[in-house]
Amino acid sequence: MPRQIALPLSAASDAPPRIVVGAANAHVVDALLNPEGWPFHTAVLTGPPRSGKSLLARWFGDSRAGEVIDNAETIDEQVLFHAWNRAQESARPLLIVANRPRGTEKGQWQVALPDLASRLGAALDLEIDAPDDEMLGDLIAVHAEMRGLVLDPSATSYLVPRAERSHLGAERLVGTIDRLSLERKQPPTLAIWRDALAEVGGGREGQG
Repeated sequence: MPRQIALPLSAASDAPPRIVVGAANAHVVDALLNPEGWPFHTAVLTGPPRSGKSLLARWFGDSRAGEVIDNAETIDEQVLFHAWNRAQESARPLLIVANRPRGTEKGQWQVALPDLASRLGAALDLEIDAPDDEMLGDLIAVHAEMRGLVLDPSATSYLVPRAERSHLGAERLVGTIDRLSLERKQPPTLAIWRDALAEVGGGREGQG
């Protein structure tokens, strides 16, 4: 069963009020709860868009368990190198969050500084995966809650098998349901769910 982590965010925040923990990220949460086991006191967290990387990093940072560097691929590599050295000197865990996995292929995070590349290669790699159906249902519920959108209990059983199985897909689907409901001045019922799925490209093979 997915579990959830409440976040101390203000009501005005556009971030989810809690982190849904499921098969896609439970291993990440477990690692963040036990940073004393990280090799060289360092972990590198990556994952698909809108998968909660920054939320998990904020939760880790707020716990004062260690230092966090988000959007690492945009940070000067010397800054990252010095942060790694600080983690070794102080034994204080360092969580590095990147939007792209490291590698040499186009579109990957290509680390040019050899010393930094070798050190990051020795760190703990943490990657958030795509959500399973159970987690996808919880993600839909969280995004609906954020929008004040009341979905019928049957919505999950209808939407989940047909929706794109991704964190970003869940967010887009709920946003589209909300918009169509407002435009039509109708509650979000089956017709709107169906149209929202069609608009965002939902519909897994064999689900009709």
